[in-house]
Amino acid sequence: MGPLHPDTATSFNNLAELYQDQGKYEQAEPLYERALTIYEQQLGPLHPDTATIRNNYNLLLQMMKRYRRS
Repeated sequence: MGPLHPDTATSFNNLAELYQDQGKYEQAEPLYERALTIYEQQLGPLHPDTATIRNNYNLLLQMMKRYRRS
């Protein structure tokens, strides 16, 4: 499918979620960023799937901020 296909972005997102669930935030962050970039380029910034990835990424950033304060 290729590196810019939305299904590739979905795989990045799913792997990022796994890392996030394991508390591996630094490993999850670049995967969310890559997934979001692909979705924005291929589907547009207002597409519902793009919004889902953006939300996932923002939740991770919130978790990282709380984690770093501890």
